[in-house]
Amino acid sequence: MKKDKFEHARPKPVRQSTQKAAEKVETGKPFVPLTRKNVLELRISSLDEDGYGTVRSEDGMTLKVGGALPGDVVFAGVDHVAGGTAFCHVKKMIQPSPLRSNNPPCRESADCFGCPLIGMKYSEQKNWKRGMILAEMAKYPALSDCVVHPLLSPDNLIHYRTTAKLTVAGKFSEPFIGIYRRASHDVYDLEQCPIHHPLIDKVVEAVRKGIKKGKVQVYNPQSKMGLLRYLVVRVSTHEKKAMVVFVTAKRSFNEIHHLGRFVQDMVPEVEIVVQNVNATEGNVIMGQKDHFLTKKLYLTEQIGDISFRLSPRSFFQVNNSGANLIYSKVREWAALTGSETVLDLYCGIGGIALFLAGTAKNIIGVEVVEEAVADATMNARINGIKNCRFEAGDVADLLDEMAEEHLAVDVAVLNPPRKGCDQNVLERVAAIGPKSILYVSCSPQSLARDLDILNKLGYACREIQPVDMFPQTVHVENVARLEQIR
Repeated sequence: MKKDKFEHARPKPVRQSTQKAAEKVETGKPFVPLTRKNVLELRISSLDEDGYGTVRSEDGMTLKVGGALPGDVVFAGVDHVAGGTAFCHVKKMIQPSPLRSNNPPCRESADCFGCPLIGMKYSEQKNWKRGMILAEMAKYPALSDCVVHPLLSPDNLIHYRTTAKLTVAGKFSEPFIGIYRRASHDVYDLEQCPIHHPLIDKVVEAVRKGIKKGKVQVYNPQSKMGLLRYLVVRVSTHEKKAMVVFVTAKRSFNEIHHLGRFVQDMVPEVEIVVQNVNATEGNVIMGQKDHFLTKKLYLTEQIGDISFRLSPRSFFQVNNSGANLIYSKVREWAALTGSETVLDLYCGIGGIALFLAGTAKNIIGVEVVEEAVADATMNARINGIKNCRFEAGDVADLLDEMAEEHLAVDVAVLNPPRKGCDQNVLERVAAIGPKSILYVSCSPQSLARDLDILNKLGYACREIQPVDMFPQTVHVENVARLEQIR
């Protein structure tokens, strides 16, 4: 990794001013107004849900320090102040926390801040994530009897991420390919990312060289000029092959064709090259039109004994081992005997449904994204699975239709986006009356809220299995098992 050229200049620490500022923090005296000129000596007290090390004064000022861990003593430079919160960065480590690893996979995580926990011992990461889940559950008395198990860990704690969606910035003579810094439009250039599959890093380096060699114009969001906006790399660990997607502001066959050929020459594992055109503004990375520059159109991935076809815009878990843990836990807790009807809501490309198909009578998958439903249907076909059907549409509307048809459901699986389920969806699920509900969530906050709602609707959460789908980051997946109690 290396710092990007857009990084703002940061002031050097001044010992006298830092001592005074630190004294104010530790004694709880009111802060003087903070500016970017301030450098503070801080003892970090806790870690928030976004991975910032935090210190709080008695007058209500909160300092959030990117790259700091509880127990660290640091010189922290103030980046900006918003209301009662000052966002800071570590300028110098004075005394490292006992939670810190002696040999972290990345030494520049405080600058990148894409993996806030990567400097923490892994055992402490697991404790912190489970503690975060317990804290959210404790907000709801009705969930006090639910058992939260220790985290399950994937096979690999680094190099596990098989898909990367990266921003391209700078100029063709000095391109930057990486991620946006937290809460900014600055791009942090990624050269060797420890959580990426190694093949992704090889592709990124080849693309960087190809942009320079071919003088490919990089898109500038301010001037709206240029061509190349994003780079998406997807790896199949099963095939040991890669797909490269160049997201461009307009259709320009010649430049992207030569860039793709260059990347394939440098990285023979790249079997699929695609140009995706996205001329829209905003944060959506990929547009609706793909132009394939190779004869091969999709990768094949495998989780357990199920195969999946992956097209450029297919949603798929980025950690295969972690996905296997989740799918297997859902299958275990579903405890199917072959006579049950299963409802899989927010089914995506059918991962959970296909895992359950072998022990269920019928499975109905529901997903709002039509392309995902098409992928799910195809995945069922290539696996020879005939007891799954997938429907595209609004989840609440389709649940109403199922209620009108008096559909009998034995097990319902919920796997919503981070915001969780709308209450009307939970009410409709409860109205159908499944004997058990399995809720897969990527947000402890929305999970706890929805479990409390389901409790009022007659479903008690018996246990939660956290899965560390994204080691080194603050994210954690959970599988919750609920039983009908009335």
